[in-house]
Amino acid sequence: MTFTTLFMAHVPDADPERDACMLGTAMYKLYVQLVKGQAQALDVCRTLVKEEGIEAIILCPGFTHKDIAEIQDVVGPNVGITVARGDGPSSRISMEAMRKAGWF
Repeated sequence: MTFTTLFMAHVPDADPERDACMLGTAMYKLYVQLVKGQAQALDVCRTLVKEEGIEAIILCPGFTHKDIAEIQDVVGPNVGITVARGDGPSSRISMEAMRKAGWF
């Protein structure tokens, strides 16, 4: 049996059809998916939970509490959701790097 999880990140120029991959072993599958916004995130979560049996979702810091609640409603109570948030200095460093890359 495998543990199956999804890491998902908001990216301004993401195309969910193009920007996805799966890494795995006999015991673990990690799906990585880039999405442009919440509507795409909900579609991806709905699909991957149903088709791939995702058991846990890890979200980038760009997801708000409201976004997370909407995802939880879509995937149901049997899928764990974690948000990867850094401390203050780490968040500032990341935001500056994203600004330089043209995200904002």
